[in-house]
Amino acid sequence: MDEQRVRGGPPQWWRHGPPWWDRWGEGERAPHWPWRSTVVVTVFVLAGSNFAAHGQEGERAALDPFARVLLLVAGALLLWRKRYPVAVVFGTAGAVMVYLGAGYPYGPVLFTVALACFSAIVAGHRRAAWAAMGTLWVGHVLVAHWLYQWLPPSGDSAASWGEELVVATWVVAIAAVSELFRVRREQWARERAERAEAARRRADEERLRIAQELHDVLAHSISVINVQAGVGLALLDSDPEQARTALTTIKAQSKEALGEVRQVLDTLRAPGDAPRAPAPGLDRLPELVEQAASAGLTVDVEGEPPRLAPGTDLAAFRIVQEALTNVVRHSGSRHARVHFAYDAGVLRLRVDDDGPATGADAGGSGNGLAGMRERAAALGGTIEAGPRPDGGFRVLAVLPLSASAGR
Repeated sequence: MDEQRVRGGPPQWWRHGPPWWDRWGEGERAPHWPWRSTVVVTVFVLAGSNFAAHGQEGERAALDPFARVLLLVAGALLLWRKRYPVAVVFGTAGAVMVYLGAGYPYGPVLFTVALACFSAIVAGHRRAAWAAMGTLWVGHVLVAHWLYQWLPPSGDSAASWGEELVVATWVVAIAAVSELFRVRREQWARERAERAEAARRRADEERLRIAQELHDVLAHSISVINVQAGVGLALLDSDPEQARTALTTIKAQSKEALGEVRQVLDTLRAPGDAPRAPAPGLDRLPELVEQAASAGLTVDVEGEPPRLAPGTDLAAFRIVQEALTNVVRHSGSRHARVHFAYDAGVLRLRVDDDGPATGADAGGSGNGLAGMRERAAALGGTIEAGPRPDGGFRVLAVLPLSASAGR
């Protein structure tokens, strides 16, 4: 049983639209011919009118070939209701008006007008549908209270105004139900558009996250490899053993980078699957310090970080990694300090170097700093990066200990 119905609320299909409603929308963009429904309705109208004729024998005129042609026309017009809803609603109203004016039995022929009105209103032609239904009712009033004297069946008397009230109620009910479905359809369309937009936004955020991961992994690893390659080339002839150490570092760093890149790419190949390896966190900070040392950078770690949520742990690790990579690439200092402090529910992470800058991108590239800021903002934190008053460069990250999405 539907969960919404169990709780006493509206059924799920009423809130989000039945599955076939999407096909209705597709039909509007590329109208198709509703053969099956038209045939079913036409057969129902013809058969039901025969049954109604027996029940109203002596009160209304008997069905003759002309009446059957009118019934067939009213039903067949519905074949065009998706392509030409205005013409169909007026055409069926006209055919039914002639049918009733000729004194033929009341019956399911009115269903053709109801379906044509529904299609026109749902398609957005509200005034045309109301005008057609109003015209049908006015025509019925004229026939029932004035023109009946000259129309079959002979000896017929004027209809009561109670019958006219019933017909008017029937017309308004059809139009009102159609309006209700039109409103719900617009709501379903808006909800579908919102869900599609949310899905696109999630996809964009995931692409941004993956781009940040790849940037952080590759920028750090390639910076270390570049430094070690320079050391190896410089010492290849004078100190082969030191050159061998540099090449060993390059091999280890490239292997680690390939592993992390493969882990990121695995999420693209199998979205939704659990990663094969845990995401890196501050427990791997000693590895960063060791890699920085192999690139000629001494790193002092001050303070102990608290136990962090996985998302905050990964962001803090990547921020330290990017900051140290920027020191290796853009600073003349061979010494950096990583400081951790936490209070009032926030982690304060600071990375300092003594400078001076060795290129135009002092402190790091725009992409690296932007990536750090986006990581912090996603958790509800902040990043400040810039020159220190006494020289050098500082990156200060403030991250909440209990991660709360900032988006």
